[in-house]
Amino acid sequence: MNEQERAKTYQVQSCKGRYVTNEKIADFLKTLKHYFKVDVIGKSVENRSIFSVQFGQGKTKILMWSQMHGNESTTTKAVLDLLHYLNESTEEKVADWQSKFTLILLPVLNPDGAFYYTRVNANQVDLNRDSVDLTQPESKILRRALEEFQPDFAFNLHDQRSIFGVGDTGKSAAISFLAPAYNEERLINDTRKRAIQVIEAMNEAVQKVAFEHVGRFDDSFNINCIGDYAQAMGIPTILVEAGHLGKDYQRENTRELVFISLWRALDVIANHTYINYTTKGYFSLPENTKNFCDVELRSVKNASGTRNFILKIQYKEILTEGTVKFCPIIVDIDEKESKFVHTLIERECQLRSLFEKPSDILERNFEDVVALSVEEVNYLLKK
Repeated sequence: MNEQERAKTYQVQSCKGRYVTNEKIADFLKTLKHYFKVDVIGKSVENRSIFSVQFGQGKTKILMWSQMHGNESTTTKAVLDLLHYLNESTEEKVADWQSKFTLILLPVLNPDGAFYYTRVNANQVDLNRDSVDLTQPESKILRRALEEFQPDFAFNLHDQRSIFGVGDTGKSAAISFLAPAYNEERLINDTRKRAIQVIEAMNEAVQKVAFEHVGRFDDSFNINCIGDYAQAMGIPTILVEAGHLGKDYQRENTRELVFISLWRALDVIANHTYINYTTKGYFSLPENTKNFCDVELRSVKNASGTRNFILKIQYKEILTEGTVKFCPIIVDIDEKESKFVHTLIERECQLRSLFEKPSDILERNFEDVVALSVEEVNYLLKK
């Protein structure tokens, strides 16, 4: 079984889409076998449980956390798939891993943010800017896990927006990696080198499935970010950013890439083979660049048909009755084309007014965006 087949085989079918909450994972956690240890290690601001799942009894210690930002759920789906693999697979590798490492996984660090589908927690605090001040209960829980478990490797799992491309290659950043800096100078010490070596192995696996869709995240140092903080503590830390591929806004494809990358990471850590990798490939990965537009409408004419312009649209994710809807928001209107576009519409069309008020655009799909008046476009551009 190759790595992509494994990712598809062990996908948790009960957990799909972008809206992933504690309620959606609780039933799955109950299916884990006796050799898993499931605990509640703390409570969120609004008293929701923060779960911890432990696998293995090996000497090497690995800590992973996901959904630090509540609206970044792709990596949560991937870690559930990973747990499903560890729970159900008959491969000898699972028993081997069980004896070689101890894995602790926090599937949803920010359950309040997950419930409301917001980046921040219930106190409107970005937990990834609270690693030093520790003003929030969720931040304190993660710090306690780092200090008490003292992991040999840490994985900080996130989503990134669809605007990111792999440098100027024209490829969307389906997944991005980062070995965070541990100081302002962004030097490479032994700790950061080990993180980079693991990323090299992860990248090798993902490139086989999504060639050239892998980026390198910006490594500017910020001690308030938990990855930078952990790296500075001497813990080799790997940031994973699940991104966009094709038209898969539900990110079921990129969850496979995250699974593949984490599976490979566990394998090279278990067998200590990450030391065979250099740092060269990591630094040759193009850095993420904000150069993609979700939808672009070209050859758009004004109401009188006397002027052509280009309408640029980004989706805004809005939680509505337990479902995340992708609502088109016009972010620009001019005569210059975007550098790269996920969906391009080149047919000629004319703006006309079909909406009673500009906010009605939130209820329309992107093909209906052409039904905006110039006044409505100007209104949206000011928002």
